[in-house]
Amino acid sequence: MAETTARTPRPARPTRPARRPRREGRLWPAHLVLSVGAVVTVFPLLWQVLTSFRTFGESTRVPPTILPEHWDWSNYATVFSSIPFTDQLLNTVLMTLLRTAAQLLLCSMAAYAFARIPFPGRGAIFLGFLAVLMVPGQLFLLPQYQIMQDLGWLNSLQALVVPGMFSAFGTFLLRQFFLGLPAELEEAARLDGANPFTVFWRIALPLARPGLLALGILTFLWSWNDLMWPLVVNTDPAQMPLSAGLASLQGAHLTEYPVLMVGSVLATLPVILVFVTMQRQFIQGIAFSGMKG
Repeated sequence: MAETTARTPRPARPTRPARRPRREGRLWPAHLVLSVGAVVTVFPLLWQVLTSFRTFGESTRVPPTILPEHWDWSNYATVFSSIPFTDQLLNTVLMTLLRTAAQLLLCSMAAYAFARIPFPGRGAIFLGFLAVLMVPGQLFLLPQYQIMQDLGWLNSLQALVVPGMFSAFGTFLLRQFFLGLPAELEEAARLDGANPFTVFWRIALPLARPGLLALGILTFLWSWNDLMWPLVVNTDPAQMPLSAGLASLQGAHLTEYPVLMVGSVLATLPVILVFVTMQRQFIQGIAFSGMKG
């Protein structure tokens, strides 16, 4: 006869306290504030797009109307006949890319030298770099213009690119990052026979990716929107970037606002596309620059 073993009953699991339902009602003020902020932020861009489809009379009407009564698509053809838009767009792209690439390379090399390589007068020279940040950029316009004139670079691409290839702010930003890198990595590389440039290129620079990303984003936005220097150094419309070319559409007595808004929309689209494709990197870079700056 088989023996039957009595099973001891398992202890009952303690009942979890019921979760309190989320009180969505407490969040509606935050949602309301964020919604208002989003509308305020997007409205100028929306108004710019709507104005690009208005006639000149509608763009100056008081009070204004929200939607155009007559959608004028010819404004998009007029902007190409008013300015050499394709040439100016190409100049803007080349200026932005060359400036950004040069600053990432030169500022990172200078920042690494100030942070990790001891040499006589390092502190005094770095203080000189910081002093440049305290001087308004407009004070450099005349000396830089005279240099470009002596070199024969007026109305040329190099006049747009060369003065923006280096940045004291970029050097300071990346120096703060290089100072935080662990010294053990460099010591191990030197024990393996690596020279200072190898340590910089293969160890420090890959670890500085967040700082490089922040500097690249800030340089890209600054170069794309730069107006003062291109307006001074390049007076030939075919050698201007879009920022200076759109400024030339504003007349002394009359401004075709719909055509100007068309140019602004077309100049903004590349930046919007870059932001949409690299939104996460943009946010990380801006946040990093705010923490390190």
